[in-house]
Amino acid sequence: MTTTVQDFPEVGEIVIATVTRIVDQGAYVSLDEFNNIQGFLHVSEIATGWIRNVGKFLKIGEKKVLLVKRVDPRRSEIDLSLKQVSSDQKKKKLLEIKRGEKEDALVDNLKSRAGLSESEMAKLENVLVDKFGSIYDAFSEVSAKGTTVLDGLKIPAKALEVISELGSKIQVPHVEIRGIFELTCNKSNGIEIIKNALIDATKDKKEISVTYIGAPKYRISLEAPNFKEAEKELKPILATVQNTIEKKGGTFKFTREESKKTREG
Repeated sequence: MTTTVQDFPEVGEIVIATVTRIVDQGAYVSLDEFNNIQGFLHVSEIATGWIRNVGKFLKIGEKKVLLVKRVDPRRSEIDLSLKQVSSDQKKKKLLEIKRGEKEDALVDNLKSRAGLSESEMAKLENVLVDKFGSIYDAFSEVSAKGTTVLDGLKIPAKALEVISELGSKIQVPHVEIRGIFELTCNKSNGIEIIKNALIDATKDKKEISVTYIGAPKYRISLEAPNFKEAEKELKPILATVQNTIEKKGGTFKFTREESKKTREG
């Protein structure tokens, strides 16, 4: 894949590092994503409380998710922290690495099976990244919507068939978020106003359903590839319904229900 190699990470960045040497004051690590440049994890940043033996917490060759605390490029110094990394940050970083590995495998498969040269593959990667943001996202879109998402792109014919085949094997994760609208409108045509508000806010959206529970409650269910996209889709719907109902003198309330994954990737 085409990547830009940075010389140093930024302060606050979450990185993957490999433990290379353990000392009384902490451990030296190499940063996997930055040409294995060296960083230092001080004993006070390994865990809370007093640590007598660093070796009980870290092992040579072990990979850790760390937070960048300080960077001094002039002295080639990078200070890191393990204890300040939250479980969510760790999970997100590990998923990012896993996804990157999948993306590398897709690129290698595509290049080999389509018989693309280095320059052809580089051009194709640029086309897909420009359109979809990343190679993995491109294949995910093909998996979800078919090769029509590639229409109009300058992709060699010999690559299209391989992309279609590889994309069909990707299981795109899906999530579902749900919530309850409580809507009232005392006008003579209040029911119609509420109904139309819900229809107008969700029309042309195939992955959204609204069901009537019983006055004044309606349940909305929305599916998307991930929670971020689901939330992005839901936000304008809530705003539209609220604006419409309140302009008509009605009341609006929305209560979230438990979200869930509907399919693993």
